[in-house]
Amino acid sequence: MRRLLGTMLAVGVTILISSCTPTNNEDQPTTIQEADVTAIYHTMTIEELANVMANNERTYTVVNVHIPYQGEIEGTDANIAFDNVDALTEALPDKSTPVVLCCRSGSMSEQAAQDLVELGYTQVYDVPGGMNAWQSSGRTLVDTQ
Repeated sequence: MRRLLGTMLAVGVTILISSCTPTNNEDQPTTIQEADVTAIYHTMTIEELANVMANNERTYTVVNVHIPYQGEIEGTDANIAFDNVDALTEALPDKSTPVVLCCRSGSMSEQAAQDLVELGYTQVYDVPGGMNAWQSSGRTLVDTQ
């Protein structure tokens, strides 16, 4: 009886060990499919934008994308038409640079934000209401052109 139990135990252990050894197809690299990721842009309130503009050591690049030019928020870094994607990407070569897009009402900056995230930009901020909302909050625009 002991011999039978010992033999059965040895066979069971052998089966268990052999089931854990890799087969030939496990030596091949595994391909992991990336999940579908929807690119998104963020929104920034007028108060948040005012804080960004007041910060002398700001890390954001602020771009007025409105055409035709009708003024800008003081301290704006660039004026580039919302539909000139080549000029936007040339001005923003690092896709991880935080960029704030602003226009007169928010529709042009929203389109530019969508275009940039589709191109792989990861820190894109749109200002809903744009310069109209900026002025409605009691702030002024400047004309640099």
